[in-house]
Amino acid sequence: MLDALWFGRSVRAQLLIVFIAINAIAAVVAGGVTIFKASAATRIEIAASMRLAELMAGEAVQLIHQGIPAEQLLKTLPVQLRSVRHVRIGVRDAAGVAISDRSPPRVEDRPPAPRWFAALIGPPIETHDVPVAMNGRTIGTVEIVSEPRDEIAEVWENTVALATIAGATSLVTIAILYVVLGRVLDPLTALGQGLEGLEHRDYKMRLARPKVQEFAAITDRFNALAGALDAARAENLALSRRLVTAQDDERRRTALELHDEVGPSLFGLKANAASITKAAGALPASVAKAIADRTADLTAIIEHLQSLNRSILNRLRPMALGHVPLPELLSELVRERAGSHPDIAFVRDVEGLAPSYGDTIDLTLYRCVQESLTNAIRHAEAKTVVVQAREGATAAAAQGDGAARLELTVRDDGRGISAENKPGFGLRGMQERVQAIGGEFTIETGRDGTCIRIVIPVAARGSADGADYASTAS
Repeated sequence: MLDALWFGRSVRAQLLIVFIAINAIAAVVAGGVTIFKASAATRIEIAASMRLAELMAGEAVQLIHQGIPAEQLLKTLPVQLRSVRHVRIGVRDAAGVAISDRSPPRVEDRPPAPRWFAALIGPPIETHDVPVAMNGRTIGTVEIVSEPRDEIAEVWENTVALATIAGATSLVTIAILYVVLGRVLDPLTALGQGLEGLEHRDYKMRLARPKVQEFAAITDRFNALAGALDAARAENLALSRRLVTAQDDERRRTALELHDEVGPSLFGLKANAASITKAAGALPASVAKAIADRTADLTAIIEHLQSLNRSILNRLRPMALGHVPLPELLSELVRERAGSHPDIAFVRDVEGLAPSYGDTIDLTLYRCVQESLTNAIRHAEAKTVVVQAREGATAAAAQGDGAARLELTVRDDGRGISAENKPGFGLRGMQERVQAIGGEFTIETGRDGTCIRIVIPVAARGSADGADYASTAS
């Protein structure tokens, strides 16, 4: 309940709740004070009316001594005292028989107060009897009864008016506070959005400086932090690019040495073994057979080393990379896997790519496709694997910055990756290589299969692509 009413709400809502609670407490206190004061004022007013009625009744009795007949006096007393507020006047003769009913009090034209309000502030009903005497003999009694309804109705009317004004003022104040707090706290909302952007590695985000001094200081610190993170990411990205480039260069040199040195040496060994076998034909049969067996073993070992050398060369760097356009290289990779696994349907769409984007990016795409196909074949138990690669423009390209991006998607309809299985070295290696060149690597997995999405920023086509490919091919 506390979470729903307080902790789960925004700062603006909490401040408004506090203000409303303070107003409610103030309204209760003001209501209590109003009822207390109104009750005291009503008692005083009714007591004053009762005293005034008694005085006026006494003065009216004095008129008897001026020759007015007693019966006439008794009948006219209620009418004479009719102007007194908050009382009822009745007259009885000496035997206690009512000569006239109690005259109704003078009541203003206003609706009565609710019963609960009248019970709170209304004083008890009082009755005073004023005797009427002539020649030492009591001829009747004037009965004065308090009637506070009109006073209570007046107090209720004033209370309602004040409560209405106070309520309207509170509503207007709450509305003003709602707008003002929204404007004041807008920097916090912007700050939250900015932190969310930093969480998603959008270090280019900057916040507008608000006019509130405290929030302006926080915004300045946020912008400084975003700038520092952006600079650190740019530095790390440059270092990662140099590291990847250095690794690729080292692998290329190693592959070149294996191709140019180890390959010819193995070929020479195999040729010498064949010449030894041929030369041994002139020797006796038993010796020739022994030499032929040994050279056959040497030839088998040499062929195994040649096969191992080709495998190492392919892992270090595909031999066709730099000599064959990238779309054809990826298509050949998919066709090779399709030929080895005819039970799986392979679909490829890579024709929208440029011939080359440079060795680093070309090799990254090739390795990612290679590893993704291997995982789909080995672990996914998929029936269909779709490989899509295309070049798309970014928002910066629309502004003439010459920026584009490569989008690679490898999707299968297999069983997906279970939550218990942690990503293996292949997936982590792909992710690290893609992020090292400033790209994005995401994996979407579920019951309907696994989808690997890779986005790599590149220079717009038409600038250096053709030159890169030409220089690499040469």
